[in-house]
Amino acid sequence: MASIKGLGERLRAMMDLPRDDPRLLRAQYTALGRQLPMMYFILVVNTWVLVATHIHLAPAALTLAMPTVLTAVSIWRTLYWWRRRGIVPDDREVHGALMRTGVLSIPVAVGFTAWALSLYPYGDDYARVHVAFFMAITVIGCIFSMMHLRRAALITTAVVDTAFVFFFINTGVPVLVACAVNILLVSIAMLVILHNHYTTFTRLVAEQARSEQLSDENLRLAHEDSLTGLPNRRQFFIALEQALARARLEGTRLAVGILDLDGFKPINDLYGHSVGDRLLVQVGERLSTLVDRRTRVARLGGDEFALIIEQVESDAQLLAFGQLICQVLAVPITLTDVPVQIGASLGVATFPDRATDAEQAFEFADYALYQSKRSQRGQVSVFSEQHQSQLQRDILTEQALRRADLDAELAVVFQPIIALDGRGTVAFEALARWHSPHLGFVPPGQFIAVAERIGMINQLTVPLLRKALATASQWPAEVRLSFNLSARDCGSPKAAQVLIDVIRASGFDPVRLDLEITETAVMQDLQQVQAVIAMFRGMGCGISLDDFGTGYSSLSQLHALALTKLKVDRSFVSDMHINPASFKIVKSLLALSADMQLDCIVEGVESAQELSALESLGAKLVQGYYFAKPMPAQQTLEWLETPICAIQ
Repeated sequence: MASIKGLGERLRAMMDLPRDDPRLLRAQYTALGRQLPMMYFILVVNTWVLVATHIHLAPAALTLAMPTVLTAVSIWRTLYWWRRRGIVPDDREVHGALMRTGVLSIPVAVGFTAWALSLYPYGDDYARVHVAFFMAITVIGCIFSMMHLRRAALITTAVVDTAFVFFFINTGVPVLVACAVNILLVSIAMLVILHNHYTTFTRLVAEQARSEQLSDENLRLAHEDSLTGLPNRRQFFIALEQALARARLEGTRLAVGILDLDGFKPINDLYGHSVGDRLLVQVGERLSTLVDRRTRVARLGGDEFALIIEQVESDAQLLAFGQLICQVLAVPITLTDVPVQIGASLGVATFPDRATDAEQAFEFADYALYQSKRSQRGQVSVFSEQHQSQLQRDILTEQALRRADLDAELAVVFQPIIALDGRGTVAFEALARWHSPHLGFVPPGQFIAVAERIGMINQLTVPLLRKALATASQWPAEVRLSFNLSARDCGSPKAAQVLIDVIRASGFDPVRLDLEITETAVMQDLQQVQAVIAMFRGMGCGISLDDFGTGYSSLSQLHALALTKLKVDRSFVSDMHINPASFKIVKSLLALSADMQLDCIVEGVESAQELSALESLGAKLVQGYYFAKPMPAQQTLEWLETPICAIQ
């Protein structure tokens, strides 16, 4: 009983359509679309060949009427499948078509079988054998044609073979009985082959599905950032090209934004990469909540993200959206026991009014970001006509820098650092100047920024340091030299060793040399900067942290560095006598320096009122235009001989 039940379940499974496997159904539908027209063609041709041998033997109803009806049905089904070549409807329609084909196989098989057997009584033995041959060869063709729809093939075989075997065995004619037995055995063998083929077919479809799924997954991974789940750099540029194509076609405006996190590096260094990764995930999630169908966000790498904004109406809209992004990212994020806070700077470029293609849009957005980080960190900057002019100047500057004779064209000027306790000038800060034979005098803010951006800044350091040391060697022993280092100069022991060799070759006492580093350099790689500072301190050089208060370094980072001085940025000094906030900031920075037992130099003093305010706070070392502008090397000796009181 159990075996009969199991056999019934297997038969049911063989007859069922795999509705839960739409891919297999579509594959069956496609295969039948190619094979069923051929099956009906075989049926029609064989039918009329059989009619030809019985046209004068059987009644017209059997030789004309019935064949015409069967042919019409065959042509109808052939046209149905022929019109759907290359077209795969939705899953519901596919299932319906396959169900109809299975159902129709019953009347079609019954119709052709009944008609063929009805011709048997007419004609001689050859005509009767032709009937048997028609049924045998046709059923074989039908089985092969419908082998991808096992349900229909089984129904057709069952109908035709059952009638064939019983009918011809009952004739008692030995030849026909033998034919019935042969056809039964051949049909059984063909059904086994059909089953094996169908099993292989379904397995291949499943394997193809798995392969496509794996391919899709690989494609997704290739275009997705593994940390945040956002589109990666590759997918960003693909999406940008597509968005630009739509903008060109529709005549709309598009914007590209590049966003860089401010203060991420210190947090990553302080709390570790796991916290840094979680922070990036949070940033990605926050950005994702701000985008809509017209906006896409991607992670380019590191702490840099990108935006594509379609159908932009105005720059005001871009600024408002950019400010919203910066505000959202500035909200503290709790990842450890204490909330951490970062900022974000955003550069935006628009198409087609500024950029003309994807490469230019990205380049302009990157330039706007660079300007934002330089002048208005934590804000959004839209690439403007002024930026375009500046970029053109930067390009000319870059070209001139690359072909410049740096030893001949670079010069050093010096600005005094004054001690307010009556000691006068205690040091000079060396500042770079460049006179290009092609561009003339290039402002330091112009060429230094370009040199930093193109990675040439450390090539400027060696000739400038050599000239500054040569001048400083002429000063009294109590006067120090302060010299600025770039982030690249602090980037590796190898770069630091080059400068150490220059210092030693100059004969200048390293104890009289203060090397200024920026918070940006510290943020790039704290451990690397520590190693470089240790090399300079081992020579006896002092180390000053320049532009203190404008970056994102933490107190723990300051304690980790072997500093000797802090320099308060000029932005806090301007009008501090009438700006309570600036006054309090400078007061706090002076107190912090004293607590850390570091000398503090306040730069940017330009008025007597600012100087008076600093004196009231106990400032001891100052620098600025109020005392002197940067001066050429030959004037430094004259300056040292002039009393400070005579200059103020």
